Amino acid sequence: MRRIIKKLLLVFLGIAIGVISYEAIMFIRVSHLQNTNPGSTSLIETRIQEAQAKGQQPKREQYWVTLDRVSPNLQRAVLAGEDTNFLTHRGFDYQALQKAWDEGMREAAREAKKEGENDDWLPTLPDFKRGASTISQQLAKNLYLSSRRSFFRKGQEAILTIFLERTLSKRRILELYLNVIEWGDGIYGAEAAAQHYFHKPAASLSANEAAFLSAMIPNPRTVFNPQVNPRRVSRRQRIILRGMPYVRTP
Repeated sequence: MRRIIKKLLLVFLGIAIGVISYEAIMFIRVSHLQNTNPGSTSLIETRIQEAQAKGQQPKREQYWVTLDRVSPNLQRAVLAGEDTNFLTHRGFDYQALQKAWDEGMREAAREAKKEGENDDWLPTLPDFKRGASTISQQLAKNLYLSSRRSFFRKGQEAILTIFLERTLSKRRILELYLNVIEWGDGIYGAEAAAQHYFHKPAASLSANEAAFLSAMIPNPRTVFNPQVNPRRVSRRQRIILRGMPYVRTP
């Protein structure tokens, strides 16, 4: 019996050491982001593998820019659409949605009904409603994790979010986010998105253009693809425009 207990203790000790070592490595990787831009992300690598599995040539348009070279309009639009309380929370935001967003949602729903879309104009998944994950959580998932939903992944996402919030400034988190998120098939980051959709640098985006790009973020390849669902993108764009004046940037 003592041997069994001893073996079990050794197994648990080994697991604990392994977990602590893994998290220490991840903390170091996150810390390096203070001064180093990531060469790739988990999401980009996943898209490359998906394309190769289909026998297609992977696409990747990405041009890294500092936050100073991203229009304040786009910064506000992204915060209005994804994480209104970005500056005040510490990675996790459970506050109620702002009044401007709620009113915009109701207005868009009425408009959708008039146009014959009697079902909910947005998918029922909460991620698409708004703010199901903070920008810090989205960045953690984008950089390091798979898209598969699991208890372990959500737990790891929480740990990485804490690492990001404790080691990086809000400006740096937003800068990383705006340079790595997906804005269409093979389009990553604000500069590539601005060039692709509006043929101009991200620094020159107007409020309308910025809200348009922000509207696509939850799923730019299908649900909020402007070529597939232009009216859906337009409705979300108007909601974001309504909320932009209330958002502060870092």
